[in-house]
Amino acid sequence: MTAPITNTSIDHVVLWCADPLRSVEFYERVVGLPGVRVEDFRAGRVPFPSVRVSSLSLIDLMSRTVAAGVDAMVGATGTAGHPVNHVCLAMSGEEFAALAQRLADSGTPTSAVSEGSFGAQGPAVQSFYFRDPDDNVIEARHYPAGG
Repeated sequence: MTAPITNTSIDHVVLWCADPLRSVEFYERVVGLPGVRVEDFRAGRVPFPSVRVSSLSLIDLMSRTVAAGVDAMVGATGTAGHPVNHVCLAMSGEEFAALAQRLADSGTPTSAVSEGSFGAQGPAVQSFYFRDPDDNVIEARHYPAGG
């Protein structure tokens, strides 16, 4: 049996979007994630902006218009632009409640809140799903305090 990986984290996830700046604005204003390299993207110095999830992870917001180039870069024809089922953001209970309120205030629909769904930290206290402006599905959840 292979030894388990214990000191690894997700560095980044790439989400495809029609308008990366619109997506940054949504993730900053509604979700509460700060933009990264946004001004460099606006100035054409970098190919995409990101939003910071934690000190160790980002969501890269890649324009669908560059999908063919990304396919060539990774050597996997036909995969660029392929949808991901969802990305899950874990946060504190207070952050969870604040996000739910910001989503409601912005008119962004959410799923029903579920309890006890399993994730990387075990059963979550609560979770719900919502969609970003490009129809990417995002799950928000929080775990028991201190656990």
